[in-house]
Amino acid sequence: MIRIGIIGEIGSGKTYVAKSFGYPVFNADAEVNKIYSNNRKCFEKLNRKFPKYVKKFPIKKNQIKQILNKKNIKIISKIVHPYVRLSLKKFLRKNKNNKYVVLDIPLLLENQLDKKKDILVCIKTHKKKIFKRLKKRGGYEKKIIEILKSQQLNINKKFKVCDFIIENNSYRNNIFRQIKIIKKKLND
Repeated sequence: MIRIGIIGEIGSGKTYVAKSFGYPVFNADAEVNKIYSNNRKCFEKLNRKFPKYVKKFPIKKNQIKQILNKKNIKIISKIVHPYVRLSLKKFLRKNKNNKYVVLDIPLLLENQLDKKKDILVCIKTHKKKIFKRLKKRGGYEKKIIEILKSQQLNINKKFKVCDFIIENNSYRNNIFRQIKIIKKKLND
C-alpha cells in the first residue's frame, strides 16, 4: 500500500484535493469530530481537565473553542490524538489491500505520522485565497485560526520535504489535471 500524505496550510484545500484523488481517504478532522461525538472516554478526560467548559457529552466544537489557547491546545491534543492514531490504524488495516490510500492529516509531519516511503503532496495556495476560504467557513475566528496555525510547521519547510506540489489557486479542472500527472508518475 502506498500512502499519499496531503499537507498544506489551513484553508489551502487539503480535504478537497484528498477526495479528488479517488482513493480511500483518512480525514483526521472528520475523525476528531467523530471522537467528540462518540467517544465517552475522550469526553471524560477532557471533562476532568476542563470541567467548566466540557460539561456535556457529546462534545460540541463551541466547548472546545472556549478553551483554545496555545497552552490548552497541547493538552487537548495529548488527549485526542491517541484516539485519532487508533482510528488511523483501523483505517490502514481496513484498506491494506488497496494500492493507494490518501492521508488528510493537517499535522501529519508535526505529529510524526508520516513514514519514509509516503508520497507527500503539498498544497500551495495564495494567502488571499486561503483567507477568502476561511471567511466562507462557518464560525471563522481569527484567534482560533492563529492558534491552529501555531501548531503547524512553516509552509516553506513542508515544501522542502514534499514529493509533489499542487497549485490550488484556480479552477477545479486544474487540480484534476495536476492529480492526473501525479497518478501517472506514481504508476510509471
